[in-house]
Amino acid sequence: MNDAFGIINFEDQGIRIEGLMDYRPVSAISFLGRYRVIDFVLSNMVNSGIDQIQVYFKEKPRSLIEHLGNGRHYNINSKRGWLHLLGMESTIHSEVYNHDVNTFTQNLHLIQDINKPYVVIAPSYMVYSLDYSQVLKAHLENNADVTVVYKNVDNANEAFSGCDTLSFDGSKRITRMEPNRGKYKIRNISLECYVMSKKMLIELVQLAAKTSSLFRLKDMIADVLSEYNIIGYRFSGYVACLNSLSAYYNASMELISYPKAKELFKSDWPIYTRTNDSPPTVYGEGGQVEGSMVSNGCLIEGSVIHSVIGRNVVIKQGAVIKDSVLLPGCFIGKKVALNKVIVDKKALIHHIKKLEGTSTEPVYVKNRDRI
Repeated sequence: MNDAFGIINFEDQGIRIEGLMDYRPVSAISFLGRYRVIDFVLSNMVNSGIDQIQVYFKEKPRSLIEHLGNGRHYNINSKRGWLHLLGMESTIHSEVYNHDVNTFTQNLHLIQDINKPYVVIAPSYMVYSLDYSQVLKAHLENNADVTVVYKNVDNANEAFSGCDTLSFDGSKRITRMEPNRGKYKIRNISLECYVMSKKMLIELVQLAAKTSSLFRLKDMIADVLSEYNIIGYRFSGYVACLNSLSAYYNASMELISYPKAKELFKSDWPIYTRTNDSPPTVYGEGGQVEGSMVSNGCLIEGSVIHSVIGRNVVIKQGAVIKDSVLLPGCFIGKKVALNKVIVDKKALIHHIKKLEGTSTEPVYVKNRDRI
């Protein structure tokens, strides 16, 4: 896919994963024990043949920068490929102005300098596996100005809150984009993945900046539906939108299921990530694991049931971890019981013996906390 470069966009104000986002952007949040959220869209781009990629960040970029490094562990072509991390070039006086169009505008010269005629733009907080070269092929066949990837879902009343819903005419052309308010089950949900020419991107960014200082790229696309040939590309695979703490939790629990995980992880579509040498997990006497994802370097002496355990987690004797997500480096003391809990990195739970949440409101234990 030598005709396109990639842009990985950051989250807007409607995305709020409470607690976890206090320390890093959504793109850098640990997911399923060994990955970061950005690994999925970045792997999609690399596997699709895109080897020139811009990654935009909003704030708190340290953990993202550390994870991405120079991009070599993503199998990006070392001779002609590159990975650039870009943010705002000037101070933002109000959070409402910290959106993608402003960031694109300040980095527009770097977009203009790329010697590729097309661009694939995708957000970091959508988790799926998709060959973008097929989207570009459909884009060209349909002679589209913009192609929007979407999924028809039957749970829009429970998930994808705030995401755009799409309406079409008989020729796949999008006639309306409006936020999902959760009123209906079946809806066409935009994955906020757009394919267009570089020229069209620059035109839309400049038009958005002139139209409203608060316009995002998706606002501009919605505003010009009647003026351009903007079509939909239907994606039928697994999608998780990590736009809230409960959405993050439910996606983690859902992907513990092997049949569901097979929809996302495919033998011919590797998900790349930064790896490190670590010993295998040690299961002590009395350690039991049932239907869970357990990463390397752990010590498990208690019981783990239907949970996600990150690297280097210690679970002491008599502890029971059920339907929970433990990020790397956590310590769970003896006889502690966790049910529907998300424990952030390097937190210690020892003195309090029981924490219990719900699937809609999981308990969150903050980074490096001592309980």
